[in-house]
Amino acid sequence: MIKSVRAHHEAGMRFEITTGSGHTLAIDDVEGDSAPRPAELLLAAQAGCTALDVASILAKKRQSFASYGVSVTGEQREDRHPHVYQRIEIVHEFEGSDLDVTAVERAIELSATRYCTASAMFSAGPAEIHHRYVVTRGGGRSEESGEVVVTGPGEDPDALGQRWLTAAGAPAGVAG
Repeated sequence: MIKSVRAHHEAGMRFEITTGSGHTLAIDDVEGDSAPRPAELLLAAQAGCTALDVASILAKKRQSFASYGVSVTGEQREDRHPHVYQRIEIVHEFEGSDLDVTAVERAIELSATRYCTASAMFSAGPAEIHHRYVVTRGGGRSEESGEVVVTGPGEDPDALGQRWLTAAGAPAGVAG
């Protein structure tokens, strides 16, 4: 599978990016400040990738929520170029009175270790990635939160894809 994008210079350090699927977005540097920086878009890709996975998995498990958001924070090294991400915190934030926390944890684990391309790419590099959740119940009930899994640094994407099977106790090569 081949994906492609094309960057076209507009002015200053601003570029318009057109994706292979025909969508456009812009990037800029801190001086022009008319669009996101490329490093911010890496975190946006992480948020979007895992959000789509988790929402899809929860829908298949017939889990409903009143709201769902994903916050991603990345810490870049500053001592030298390139300013790669060293630590990334991903927090899945849910509101739902009947949401099963075990289903939430499983959906996040599957995204982090099996399905999310952005997570696999970050995990293969120098970043340590923390995958967490917060479930707010409402009606005076207490909030539930926790860390599901830590991935990276330097993980083999293929081994990472098999990690969830081992955690589930399934033999390698068997989907769960």
